[in-house]
Amino acid sequence: MVKENCGVVGIFSRDGTNVIPMVIDALRALQHRGQEAWGIAIPKKAPIKRLGLVSGASGEYQKITEEYASPAAIGHVRYSTVGKSNLENAQPLKVKDLCIAHNGTIANVAELANLVGGCTFTPQNASDTLVAAQRLVSLMSTNGKLGSALSILKNEMAGSYCFTFVSDDNAVYAARDPRGFRPMVLGSKEDGQVTIVASESSALTAIGAKLVRDVLPGELLKFSNSGMESEMFSEEKKHAHCSFEFTYFAHPTSRMEGTNIYVARKRIGQFLARKFPIKDADLVIPVPDSARPAALGYAQELGIQFDEGLLKDRYSKKGPLRSFIEPHQSDRVEINRWIIPITEIIAGMHVVVIDDSLVRGTSSKAIIKALRRAGARKISMLITYPPIKYPCYAGIDFPSQDELATGVIGDGVTDEQVIDKIRRDIGADFLGYNDAENLANAVGIPLDSMCFTCTSGDYSTLGIKPIFKSREEMKGE
Repeated sequence: MVKENCGVVGIFSRDGTNVIPMVIDALRALQHRGQEAWGIAIPKKAPIKRLGLVSGASGEYQKITEEYASPAAIGHVRYSTVGKSNLENAQPLKVKDLCIAHNGTIANVAELANLVGGCTFTPQNASDTLVAAQRLVSLMSTNGKLGSALSILKNEMAGSYCFTFVSDDNAVYAARDPRGFRPMVLGSKEDGQVTIVASESSALTAIGAKLVRDVLPGELLKFSNSGMESEMFSEEKKHAHCSFEFTYFAHPTSRMEGTNIYVARKRIGQFLARKFPIKDADLVIPVPDSARPAALGYAQELGIQFDEGLLKDRYSKKGPLRSFIEPHQSDRVEINRWIIPITEIIAGMHVVVIDDSLVRGTSSKAIIKALRRAGARKISMLITYPPIKYPCYAGIDFPSQDELATGVIGDGVTDEQVIDKIRRDIGADFLGYNDAENLANAVGIPLDSMCFTCTSGDYSTLGIKPIFKSREEMKGE
């Protein structure tokens, strides 16, 4: 199965302004959501797609802006999890007169592919986005409008999705899945002449737009010269907002479900301090960068010194990138090599290291080794996210169970035994994980409105019963 968690944007200008420069800037502001490929689509043209970072094509910006000049456009940054890193899998995709960009995962993609004639689907030559687009276009040919098609497709499709579309009749659309797994926000600028939808509000800030509100779960928006139209294609009362967005994935400046991400992370650190008050510690340090606000909140709550004991080398080739969303283990190791300890801060200290999550254990093991070499006397590691025990089928690359640090947990094995095994594997003196209830309380969203499937193994909100496979089986190798 091809799974992706990415970033999407859609912009429409009623006064005819060329929105391509804004799309490029918005995609750069969403780069933390995908580092492998990016693309832009406008009406009546094949999408333009490039591998690598958006900034890597800076020499082409003027040419792209002129050749793709349009008042209606969508864009996409891609982080793949199983699909190959090539332009064929990059987005947006075009099917007939509709271009589509997708953030999320369609969990029953093989079943859906059967509804569009099989579409010769394999992880190497197609994506769940393509299957969804083909089905949508097919439904629109018999049902007319996109909203009617989505109201049918939502019953056929299991998974998470935020879609942006641009049609050949110069309209931009955006749709968010009925559970609200993945985030999506609405913004405007130029006194409402320009309307924007994006995965996060950080993209709005980058182009000088104001956040209007979250796109509602189950809502379809249309932007055209007639203005903005909204309709609900689904009225699902039970939501399942991705909890991992709040600890790691989202940009700290973004506002999501009414909560600023930086403030939420700082509160997570404060609540973590109440759960694990390590009062004999000398120093609290974050694993850069996303754990910084939580580490600060933890230190302030207990009155322990906070400092930057680990720094990323931003001048190395891989240093500025995010290791979690790199698809290859060799690249993740390379990025973590450039997280460098400051011996003068760490030597002789009992250090509390705060990290946002522990997925494979690759980063944690490398960081603890580096802190030992720098002379740390004792290392306690605290994780702001609960233990990840199951793969994610809602758009985050939590790998197959055999790749997770928790491994495949057998019957009769307690959480304490699992955590102690991980502690020994990574070399920490103490290891403590947050729990789902504590995290939800810190964020300020009811526990039953957040998705914690990767920690609980309860896939009922997704409507699936997955058959767990190894990474090799998922790739079809």
